[in-house]
Amino acid sequence: MNIKGQALYAQMQSMASQARNLSADFKPASQLTEVNPSQSEFSTLFKDALKTVNNIQQEAGELRNRVEMGDPNVSLVQAMIAAQKSSVAFEATVQVRNKMVEAYKDIMSMPV
Repeated sequence: MNIKGQALYAQMQSMASQARNLSADFKPASQLTEVNPSQSEFSTLFKDALKTVNNIQQEAGELRNRVEMGDPNVSLVQAMIAAQKSSVAFEATVQVRNKMVEAYKDIMSMPV
């Protein structure tokens, strides 16, 4: 396998510019859900966060399927970035869940 440096560098530059364009399309986490202060119940916030993570995972799955089917409108880079976003969102959700379970156990073990 013969790899040419210039071609590889040009491809990496192209992928980097595509990633920059993709990151401009994504909304920051603060804009994903608008929270009204009067409705700031924890359960509502947690449900919204879970729905957001679910949507991110579904989008990543859809992009993966489109790449596997050979859709020319979806690049492998887009699918990989979506998959990584999905993975990070899921890991963050698991960490929040673990902290909540730990806090629940601490509260339940307190003497009354």
